[in-house]
Amino acid sequence: MRLAPPFEVDGEHVAVTLPGGRALFSTRRGGVSEGPFRSLNLGLTVPASDGRPTAGDRRGDVAANRRALARQIGVSADRFAHGQQIHGRTVARVTSTPEPAWSAAELGALPADGQATPLPDVAAVVLTADCLPIALIAPGAVAMIHAGWRGLAGGVIAEGVAALGELGAGGPIVAAIGPGAGGCCYEVGDEVHAVFAEYGPDVRDGRALDLKRVADRALRAAGVAAVHDVGLCTMCADPSLFFSHRRDGGITGRQAGVAWRS
Repeated sequence: MRLAPPFEVDGEHVAVTLPGGRALFSTRRGGVSEGPFRSLNLGLTVPASDGRPTAGDRRGDVAANRRALARQIGVSADRFAHGQQIHGRTVARVTSTPEPAWSAAELGALPADGQATPLPDVAAVVLTADCLPIALIAPGAVAMIHAGWRGLAGGVIAEGVAALGELGAGGPIVAAIGPGAGGCCYEVGDEVHAVFAEYGPDVRDGRALDLKRVADRALRAAGVAAVHDVGLCTMCADPSLFFSHRRDGGITGRQAGVAWRS
């Protein structure tokens, strides 16, 4: 991978250090999973045809992958705050040790599409496979947001920014948009384009919707001081680099976006 500053390669992954914290966006490399989940799959479930989560990869393999990522980051796997992602706008305010631990099934976690924390020994994590992982970092608190089109339309970014303010963030918030479906590949119907009509024609190219540009504008409108986009599309990048729900027909793994204080 070739990355432009402030992003950097960290082992097999993408990382960025910003004032107040650090974020890492994992790739699918360096794990033990097999088949459609090869190799560093971090998700325990995949969506069924009705949208509800069902069993996916082997639990032991996912647990091993999560421990491996935790070791690289330097945060214990039971200090990873993660919710059951439902494409909503809820951002959990994590002010105590997460429960259940990240090693537990997503089905046991409370619904949340973002995690925010002021705790120096807790990492905020979301799982993605085309949706955008967005790190929000400020002195005193960090957040990681899971943003697909529904979450963006619902205001998950503004909720994440509000969470940092409530948790005592003591300076400007800076955002980093990690690997996700790009405007080059992400196509939606007219009903979805209509949701983002207020953003103007430059977020649309035919049927393609530029989620990253939508996110950038939403971040700035919410008061974020600076926005950095890694510029990697999960759909058209090397298939050995990222999982992609759309490219892989829905049966695929999940990479992570992780943010923690530094």
